[in-house]
Amino acid sequence: MSALLGPADRDRNRVPETRLAPITPDAYRAFLASDTGAALGAGFLQCPSWAEVKEGWRTQLLGWGPEPERDRLTGVALVLLRQFPGTRKYFAYLPEGPVADWADPDVDGWLTPLLHHLRAAGAFAVRIGPSPMYRRWDAARLKSLTGPGRRVTDVLASEVDPLGTAVAERLRARGWRRCGDSGTGDDGDAQPRHVFHVPLAGRTPDDLWSGLNQEWRRNVRRAHKAGVEVVVGGAAELPDFYRLLRITEERDGFRLGRSLAYYQRQYAALNAEEPGRMKLYLARHDGEILAAHTMITVGRRVWYQTGASADHRREVRPSNALQWRMLIDAHALGADMYDMRGVPSTLDPGERAYGLLRWKLGTGGQVVETLGEWERPLAGTANHTLYRAFQAYLARR
Repeated sequence: MSALLGPADRDRNRVPETRLAPITPDAYRAFLASDTGAALGAGFLQCPSWAEVKEGWRTQLLGWGPEPERDRLTGVALVLLRQFPGTRKYFAYLPEGPVADWADPDVDGWLTPLLHHLRAAGAFAVRIGPSPMYRRWDAARLKSLTGPGRRVTDVLASEVDPLGTAVAERLRARGWRRCGDSGTGDDGDAQPRHVFHVPLAGRTPDDLWSGLNQEWRRNVRRAHKAGVEVVVGGAAELPDFYRLLRITEERDGFRLGRSLAYYQRQYAALNAEEPGRMKLYLARHDGEILAAHTMITVGRRVWYQTGASADHRREVRPSNALQWRMLIDAHALGADMYDMRGVPSTLDPGERAYGLLRWKLGTGGQVVETLGEWERPLAGTANHTLYRAFQAYLARR
């Protein structure tokens, strides 16, 4: 049939070639705000402002499309480049990205140009974080199946995402390795592999309230009766948030390793990009800040990013009051999803980490296993050798 078509007919029927090129921050943000960009659901780690938060990394903003240089885009990516000590080579990292159509059957049409571009830019390896989900577990199902030594992945999932399964198969077939697959657990990921989602679309505030378990509802009422006041603070209260965060890290046995300057930089950069993108919620009781949580909004999705609380007066339940207010505010903003970020994968009540999962399960949402992060060295014997050295370097750190 094609032989019967004239040159003009063939031109009209030809699918435009997907090309990759550097783009401006304005073009990038315009794409995220478009219907196509909104449908792809970019997270805050793929916003241009995130490049200003990360120190010690070079950054690139890239766009795919038939004419990316004219802002005709079908996908975008924020690339962070970390120089390997003693070399002129870079490790390329796309946190929770790229923002692309992972359902596209021609994934090579946009993924291959990315690899070629990164190799030309001096990258020896690349890590990505595909956006499709893999598995989901309802809170009620997990709460009923806790036990010694048990983990989330031991429980039959409430739902398996076919797109996530297909993307994983495609990446493996193309030489990508899922971080952490060579060992146990998910320690290979920089971002949490298991996260917690509270769906908001199609629900009323009454639905959200009834979705809380009895303990949560009781604690929210207790906070209200005790006079806990929840307000939205600002940059001036970030030192109070950080002071409480250090107390929380000591109490709960974790260390994020971030400075006050990091959160100040994050707050300034994200809100300069879009006013109100990052908010600091405070819970006060008798004039004292007892808890502080950060919230980030991009499009129709809201994240509870980091929470901190004092060691004293915990009986007035400031953190429950904060989360309920943030949940209601996210709903009022028209968000489809309230993302409570990472949760541990343990279902063993005897493990210290289980407390965080138990707390989030009380909101009635879902534990979601993402596809995790995937890596591969770029073509060339030297790059493969450097990639192995880089993995050994990270292991020593």
